[in-house]
Amino acid sequence: MRSSAIPLVLCFGCSAVFGAEAVFPPKAHPDVSGWQDLFAKDLSDAVYPKGVWSFQDGVLTATQDQGIWTQKEYDNFIIDLEFKTAPGTNSGVIVYCSDTKNWIPNSVEVQIADDYAEKWAKSPKTWQCAAIFGHLPASKSKVKKPGEWNRFTVTCKDKMIYVMLNGEQVTEMDMSKWTSAKKNPDGSEIPPWLSTPFAELATKGVIGLQGKHAGAPIYFRNVKIKVLK
Repeated sequence: MRSSAIPLVLCFGCSAVFGAEAVFPPKAHPDVSGWQDLFAKDLSDAVYPKGVWSFQDGVLTATQDQGIWTQKEYDNFIIDLEFKTAPGTNSGVIVYCSDTKNWIPNSVEVQIADDYAEKWAKSPKTWQCAAIFGHLPASKSKVKKPGEWNRFTVTCKDKMIYVMLNGEQVTEMDMSKWTSAKKNPDGSEIPPWLSTPFAELATKGVIGLQGKHAGAPIYFRNVKIKVLK
């Protein structure tokens, strides 16, 4: 009995050292103090139309409906960021993108939306905030009203995607279950412009943020990434 207690003590010590980040997927928004910025403050490591995206007092925003992309490709990772909507905002965090020129059918979009706006409130649940756009709704609406900062933690591990919004995990997807480009596993329709079954998408690609879509701005700050092994 005495010898078996030693590994238990050591295991408890490991849990205390690594904390929430040792749990997969994260059960709380992680401590990102040691994480890398997804984009440099001068955007020198980003791909985007010049003059569209900029940092202003630490806040990243766009003047047009144009995305901003990492130069580097990622496969297994956690993105943690804050975002703020305006009335009518529709944006997103784009992962596993293999073609930035034609990204819509060649990526996964974690939706950002002002769910308080009538247009989005009356849209399909898969178009609302924290959904996997067109494919899987969030389990509940947790987005704050326009003008308030929200926090997203998006975990991508192979074909598993987890979305935490404002302290609660609201979306979990196993991409391998999406074998059709027309119907979701629950029988609901997939928008026709999302023409690649998720089961066939590569789980490696660049990461992007959608710009000023639907005429309303979007604001990001503290956009961090941690690469997973």
